[in-house]
Amino acid sequence: MKISLYPDNYRTLFAIFETIYPINDLLKEDIIKNSEVLEVPKKTNLLKSGDKSNAIYFIISGTARIYYLDKEGKESNTWFLFENDLLISVYSFYTGNSSFEYIETLDDCKLISLKRELLNYLYNKYMEFNFVGRKLTEYYYMRNELQANELRMLSAKERYERLLERNPALFQRVSLSHIASYLGISRETLSRIRNR
Repeated sequence: MKISLYPDNYRTLFAIFETIYPINDLLKEDIIKNSEVLEVPKKTNLLKSGDKSNAIYFIISGTARIYYLDKEGKESNTWFLFENDLLISVYSFYTGNSSFEYIETLDDCKLISLKRELLNYLYNKYMEFNFVGRKLTEYYYMRNELQANELRMLSAKERYERLLERNPALFQRVSLSHIASYLGISRETLSRIRNR
């Protein structure tokens, strides 16, 4: 079967996998059989701090964020994810330990959800899927490393400029308060930088 013969919700996901490594029809059918499509309203917590993450999501449509609360209860955003991104609490999902993060939808979202035990089943059954998973993990690890280095090494103005250059659409889809938190600055500082 060709990708176009699969349900609409899976076409883009399979196309992304295919850019990494060819995956066979049996694997595609197993992914469909072992996952589910969810329609999730805006402002839904998919995961709360203290819960254990047992699912990885592919965003078909919508926006989500990952954040944590410091000791004073102040939110710090660590990720914004959009269509065609994977949504996951990395530490909790891979260790099985309680999460220190929250995952929240910022828009109404349509997601493909795959449970950890089913992901591992697919990894064990299909070596090509193992390869795809490793390459995706490398990609998200590099994105995380880039973000961490920018927070450590760049000024607030430079962090803002990099984010604007890399993802201008973010500023139309995410509140300035959330963006300021992501950049590690106050909303007022972000406003001053933008007004320059």
